[in-house]
Amino acid sequence: MPENLDQLVRAAISAAQEQGDLPAFEVGDVGLERPNDTSHGDWTSTVALRSAKLAHMKPRDIASAIAKHIEGSKEIDKVEIAGPGFINFYLSTGANNEIFRTVIEQGADFGKSDVGHGQKVQVEFVSANPTGPMHVGHGRWVALGDSLCRVLEHTNYQVEREYYINDHGSQMDVFGRSVSKRYLQLFEIMEKDSCGLDGAAEALFADRARYVEDEEDEAPETHPYMDEFNTDLGGNAYGGDYIIELARRFAETDGDRWVEAEADARVAEFRERGYKAMLETIRQTCHDARCDFDVWFSERSLYEKDETGTNAVERAFAALDKRGYLYRTDDGALWFRSTEFGDDKDRVLVKTNGEYTYFASDIAYHWNKFQRVDHVIDIWGADHHGYIARVNAACEALGYPGEFEVLLGQLVNLLRNGQAIRLSKRKGVMVTFRELLDEVGADAVRYTLISKSSNQTIDFDIEAVKRKSNDNPVYYVQYAHARICSILRRAAGLELEEAEPLGMDAVAERSIGTDYDLSLLSDPTELALSRKLSEFPELVAGCARDRAPFRLTHYAEELAGDFHAFYGVCQVLPSEGRPVDPELSRARLAACDAVRRVLALTLSLIGVSAPTHM
Repeated sequence: MPENLDQLVRAAISAAQEQGDLPAFEVGDVGLERPNDTSHGDWTSTVALRSAKLAHMKPRDIASAIAKHIEGSKEIDKVEIAGPGFINFYLSTGANNEIFRTVIEQGADFGKSDVGHGQKVQVEFVSANPTGPMHVGHGRWVALGDSLCRVLEHTNYQVEREYYINDHGSQMDVFGRSVSKRYLQLFEIMEKDSCGLDGAAEALFADRARYVEDEEDEAPETHPYMDEFNTDLGGNAYGGDYIIELARRFAETDGDRWVEAEADARVAEFRERGYKAMLETIRQTCHDARCDFDVWFSERSLYEKDETGTNAVERAFAALDKRGYLYRTDDGALWFRSTEFGDDKDRVLVKTNGEYTYFASDIAYHWNKFQRVDHVIDIWGADHHGYIARVNAACEALGYPGEFEVLLGQLVNLLRNGQAIRLSKRKGVMVTFRELLDEVGADAVRYTLISKSSNQTIDFDIEAVKRKSNDNPVYYVQYAHARICSILRRAAGLELEEAEPLGMDAVAERSIGTDYDLSLLSDPTELALSRKLSEFPELVAGCARDRAPFRLTHYAEELAGDFHAFYGVCQVLPSEGRPVDPELSRARLAACDAVRRVLALTLSLIGVSAPTHM
């Protein structure tokens, strides 16, 4: 309908100009909008307000001239001029309800647009260090990043999902030393206690459990192995149970061959094997959360020399130097003139001892990104806010102004029945993303983690999201979809087992047919459904433009609520003692099917399933 109205308004302006009611001027956007208040029409055009300066006329006079030349249409009941020059269109019932048919005909393509104009955009998200399992905060970036990518794809962006593997630097060596120390402790216990590998591993698990419980370290004698671990490796070591598991795995496969090996060789071996194991765990966890990356980019690759004898970091520096943005100080350090691009101070890239800073990798990495895509979106934790200016400065200096953006995300507070779950970063105690997925399922996890703007903290109550009740949003929305599927199956005379092989689209067609009269739908709840469905295309476009997929959860809940309200007052199928006109029943079934399709599409855009029964 907006397309038809756009044409009608433009034709009316042309006719008014031809007849001298309006002067000649170029017509841009006719400004079609949905009024919040239905008393102001179904659609409003602000073209008169937009054209006042061009026409040198009062907006209300322009609006009156346009309205005068609006050709009669069976789709429009009336046209009114309101306020300073708004043109309000009141559509016929049948025209409003055509949205049901549009949804059914377009299916999964409903709401697609050209917001992205085919731009190639990369979204980099999660990018947790491969030195441990993903925590729930990482899970939020999975939900946010992948949902954003789905929305962008629906609005004609070419999207590349990328995971940046932080596999270069000191944290990798710390990780290797952590696994190595636990490996040695396993064999120490086996020899001391004359036990097998399983017994030794259990001893380390128990020792660590006592360490976690001993919050104030008042009884160090109860956890000697953990104390030894911290003493040898320092407070930055990786002390979680997963490190014991990795060490146990290597002891099972390799036996004691690394006990007497050189320490550096043992650390290097366990670092590389452990890193690969953790990366595979991360990859599988993301997959189970319905997120698969197109590119897994290794930080190490930035330091590998190519056929020119240079690495990516050196080539990025050369590009900056060519543009005059690098300089050296008397102590030999290499600096980037980031203040020329709004940063609060210049940034060092190479220290006086010749070591690269972390920022060196970031510059090279983002320069690499822009060799592959047109626009870059990074999703970071809110604690990285101070890092934005320097990376943006680097992107601008490399020749890509305005093509880099960052979405910041707040924390996730885990609760159980309203009570905060005790976590300890110092003790290495956390609920992993894997554990959360296993307990509540991917649907509840993704829906909940996407349900608020990324700049808002999320309170995730594990027990609440598992409840099968209407106060659980994901259940409420999925139940609405399943309820409609049940209605359509009954209308088609099919049992669940018969319907499943056919698919719900075929079931719906069998129950509705292709010829139905939508003008019969005049109940306020039916009109509310048509209006809500018509909001979807602009909603998705806005989610893409504003990088705000969380709005889809709000929309899904509103649509589910509108459907439940409709079903409460409008009889869809006949029952004993309650006949329904067959034509009205088919029209209502069509409305139900359209709602089903949009609910399923909305859920798919946030990576949540739409069950056909519950």
